[in-house]
Amino acid sequence: MPTQTPELQAFATGFPVTLLHVAVTMAILLAGAGLYILLTPHKEIALIRQGNAAAGTSLAAVLVGLSIPLAISMHASTTLAEVALWGVSTVMVQLLIFRLADLVLHNLPKRIQDGEIAAAIALAGVKIATALILAAAVAG
Repeated sequence: MPTQTPELQAFATGFPVTLLHVAVTMAILLAGAGLYILLTPHKEIALIRQGNAAAGTSLAAVLVGLSIPLAISMHASTTLAEVALWGVSTVMVQLLIFRLADLVLHNLPKRIQDGEIAAAIALAGVKIATALILAAAVAG
């Protein structure tokens, strides 16, 4: 039986940990997106099923906006506990920022519900911009 190289041993040890970190991060992403969907005044999933491109754009921005800080959090973390702690905290901050943006840019949820792409793009820009800033803060 051939001797395992150090590279194969490192992979065999590290790959399951990587998968676990990804699984936890994906669970946090899905929970955060689900919570966002519950907090929005309009029913985004129903609107998307009806072909509302503005709702699709808005939800896509939420997913990207949540994912950016999560990715940086996962990169900055070394243990599963850190991945979970940073992941949950960045999602909570992002959800707060998203909600504040919805309140400050009042009428945008109604405009998205009405299918206004311009409103969805503006909201997407706010969500992605805040995600990048939060990610940079986590990265230090």
